[in-house]
Parts: sequence; structure tokens; C-alpha cells
Amino acid sequence: MSTASIKSSSQTRLSNNGDLLTEGEIPSAVEDVLTATQFVDIHTHLYSPAFGKLGLWGIDELLTYHYLEAELFRSSDIKPDQYWALSKREQADVIWQALFVENSPVSEATRGVIAVLNAFQLPTDRPDLAEARSFFKAQSYESHVQRVLEMAGVSMVVMTNDPLDPEEAPVWLNGVANHSQFRAVLRLDRILCTWSAHWQVLASQGYKVDENASGKSPAEVRRFLMDWHKRMQPVYMAVSLPDTFAYPQDTVGNRVLTEAVLPACRELALPLSLMIGVRKQVNPALRLAGDAAGRADLRALENLCREFPDNRFLVSVLSRENQHELCVYARKFSNLMPFGCWWFMNNPSIVEEITRERIEMLGTSFIPQHSDARVLEQVIYKWNNTRRTMVRILSDSYRLLSEDGRGVTRGDIQRDVTRLFRSNAEAWMGSRTSISEPPTRS
Repeated sequence: MSTASIKSSSQTRLSNNGDLLTEGEIPSAVEDVLTATQFVDIHTHLYSPAFGKLGLWGIDELLTYHYLEAELFRSSDIKPDQYWALSKREQADVIWQALFVENSPVSEATRGVIAVLNAFQLPTDRPDLAEARSFFKAQSYESHVQRVLEMAGVSMVVMTNDPLDPEEAPVWLNGVANHSQFRAVLRLDRILCTWSAHWQVLASQGYKVDENASGKSPAEVRRFLMDWHKRMQPVYMAVSLPDTFAYPQDTVGNRVLTEAVLPACRELALPLSLMIGVRKQVNPALRLAGDAAGRADLRALENLCREFPDNRFLVSVLSRENQHELCVYARKFSNLMPFGCWWFMNNPSIVEEITRERIEMLGTSFIPQHSDARVLEQVIYKWNNTRRTMVRILSDSYRLLSEDGRGVTRGDIQRDVTRLFRSNAEAWMGSRTSISEPPTRS
């Protein structure tokens, strides 16, 4: 049978399941579906209103985001110690002057601030921040959260919650009111990566642990995780790992991982998120902006997926060079879910490259993106960027599919977008949110 005959046969067969789109109609249909479908943001550093001042929002927080701080020191003569001595408001003014007044805000991070201001119909080219500050000061955080998430097209936000954080832990211990759009995550960095500096915190709370995580320590860490699971009701556990992470290797962190964390995840039916590739504080003078990226040996991930087939792993890697390898491992291990383009990967040109590669290798069996937002309003521009990039990617994929003989309907597009941006995340997190009818927005 000729290619033309195959294509004709396929289109006839599929016509009963909805009107087939012409190649010219595909891009607008993809854009419509992406615009209307509300997404699940599977990883952020945001907080629900119950956490008070821990939740960052407003123009001064947007401008002092560490991405912009790193750019400041490339475009200004100000030294880090001079900058850190300033108040938050003064820091924001310095960044606005250097990156937005004296230079065009064409970088991804600066353009994001412009997009947020524009979304609220605020001026983007003024020499000062008076009007923007006045606007945000007038907002009620609770209603502002609702408005921002609606503008971003996000129905659920997954937080990052550290039970050993001295500012956050007391909030949980006093009781946190449930919020319909926020879910907790139990973060493990201080337990798995810096045990020697934090084991005494667990000990002070009555858990029988020691510096070497020996004896009853793994069982006690597991008890600690169970207690905090009851308190937080997290949708997964998570840890950010350095590029030097290796498994198997006889380390305290690996002992706690295999004897406490992974058993607890299995018992609670929770995935473990591994975010691999951080090189901490290559320039300590920049503080949070001083971290970098490194290429990891993903044989550690291979070993974990093979040795613990009953555990599920959500994985994001920080190095561009690790992305293809991650896709290959995802083809070999069904308990591995690649997600997002994290931190230095979250630039449209790189996001497009990585997402195309994942579609070509994994179909729709991955989670394309998360916002990683630290400041509330960032979800507006980050998800707008994702939708804009995904229009090109999915349109090209459907065009090629159509050329190869399989027609595409709007229903096909809705099913795929729902899987990519909602149901893959919900299924892995065991979310109670229904996925049968994906929420839409006007």
C-alpha cells in the first residue's frame, strides 16, 4: 500500500472520533488547548498564605531574585558586600537601575519581571518603582494568590517544605490550615546531604540518632519521616543532590537513603524526587546566587532504579549534558519520571531542545516543566513562556504525525496536553484531584 493510501485510510478511520485538523489549523488548536488547560506546578518554592512572611511576593522580591542578583554583579560596579549591606528596597532600586534603566532587560530573568508588570498593566519603562510598589502594597496576599494562579493558568502548586528549617518548622508545629491549591513536599536536603550538621536537631526532638547514622538511627529517621508525613501530608519527598552524588557508596547519606527514606516512601506510596547536579557555593560572596551546575554520573540513578523497583523516582538534572542520558534511563525504567527543566535549564532555547528530545524518545510519558518559582508572581511569566514554547513543539510534532499518515483532532491534543501537564503529575503524586475532566480557564 502506498504512503498516500495509508494516510487516506488513517484519516477515514479517525474521522469518526472528531474533525481532523488541517496542518494550517494545528498551531491555533494547540495554542487554544494550552491556554485553556490549567496546569499542575509540580515543583516550586512558594508557600500558601498560612505561612505568612515565608511567602515571597511583590516587586522588591521579584527584583532581588537571585537570578537577577547574579546578573547585577556583571552589569554594575557594586560589590557583593556593599549590596548585602543595603535594605531589600535599596537592593531592588539598584537592580532596577542597572538592569532595567541603564540596560535593556533582554535576559530571561529580567524579561520575566517586565512580563509580570505588563500582566498587571503597570509601567515597564519608568525610572523608579513608585507605581509598582503602590500597586503591590494595596494587595491582600490571600486574594492576590488566587488572582496570580488564575492568571498563570495553574490549578495546583506543589511547595518545598523543610521540617528542619528553623523558620518553617514552628509554623507546621502550630498547625497549618489546608489550602485547596497548595500541596506540601517533605524536603530532605539537611538529612541526606548535611547529616553531620543536623542530626542533633532530630536528637533534641527525641529521636535516637547519632552522628554516624548507626544502630537505631535509620529506624528513628524513618519514624521522624512518618511523624512529619502525618503533619504535612506531602505528595512526595525530595532532595537536591550534588553532581558528585554516587550510589552505591558507603556514606551516611546513602545509609539513611536506603534504610530510612526509601522504605518510608514505599510504605507511604510516595515518589522520591531527585534533583541532581548542584555545585554549591562556587562563589560564596554571591550567597544564594553563588551556586553552579555540574555534570553528574547518572549510573547512580541507574543503580537506584534497578535496586529499588518498588520505589518511584521523579528526576530532574541540572546539567544540559545529562539530559539525553536521563531520557535513555527513562526508557529502561518505568519507575523513573523525568520532570521539568530546572534552574539553568529553564531558558526557552534549552527548554525547547530538551522537550523535543523527550517527546521523540518518551512520547507523552514525562512531565515537561515546573516553574521552580520562589516569588509568587513568577508563575505568570514562567508558565506563559512554557505555553509559548510548547505551541511550537507540539505543532511540529502533530504536523509530522499528520504527514506520516495519522490525522490529529482537537480531542487528541487535549488528551496529550492533559497527560503532560496534569495527569502524569497527579498519578505520580497520588493526587486526589480528578483528572477525568481537566479544569480549564477562560
